[in-house]
Amino acid sequence: MTPDEYLARLRELTAGFARVARTGDHTAPVPCCGDWRLRDLVVHLGNVHRWAAGIVRTGEPAPQIFEAEPDGDLAAWYGESADGLIEALREAAPEDGAWNFTAAVKTKSFWFRRQVHETAVHLLDAHRAAGTEYTLEPALAADGVDEVLLGMLPKIKRWHTPPAVTVPLLLKTSDTGHAWLITPPAEDVPGSRRADPAEAAEAVVEGPAEGLDLLLWQRVGLDGAGLEITGDAAAAKTFLAGPFTP
Repeated sequence: MTPDEYLARLRELTAGFARVARTGDHTAPVPCCGDWRLRDLVVHLGNVHRWAAGIVRTGEPAPQIFEAEPDGDLAAWYGESADGLIEALREAAPEDGAWNFTAAVKTKSFWFRRQVHETAVHLLDAHRAAGTEYTLEPALAADGVDEVLLGMLPKIKRWHTPPAVTVPLLLKTSDTGHAWLITPPAEDVPGSRRADPAEAAEAVVEGPAEGLDLLLWQRVGLDGAGLEITGDAAAAKTFLAGPFTP
């Protein structure tokens, strides 16, 4: 997506999150988020928006303070956080330089994409806490997979022991037609990949983009992701155990 398309999607997602923040039970537990309650989730995402907006404005890294408690009404405070982020992105030149924490190009365009996926995953979390349904649109979920595999996975050793890659693995989305070939570190050198990734792969993992995206973000387990594994299943399952994100 273009920065303008990401920005339009971010408006939709933050508006949806604000509705759950306004109507949901702030004491409800959030599945897959430890001991968080809905209030903790709203506080976290609002602070993330404020942190990202500051980086977009200055281009410089900033301290991560994601638990700062808001004054006054929680939902109103979240709305102000989202509006500030959207305004910062709207005024930004996407091609201008800005720090980010992944392997992605260090430009402000990164933050358009990152905040869309940050909000999408946490909107799912919020709906789960509220007991309501929410589904990631396939194209958005596939873009989320791409962000994790190409941006976060190469830098994951900053936060965790990297997932084990013992054979070439092909990850495919059955509904959007995207594919990513993950190779063992020793093979990830120029000239090491065949022209056809399917021929290079010793294991293939295929399924809906949403299932793969949510698995990478540890929102579903492998059994609940709707993925089919062919080839070296043990190697694929070892890799898919992650972690993939900070």
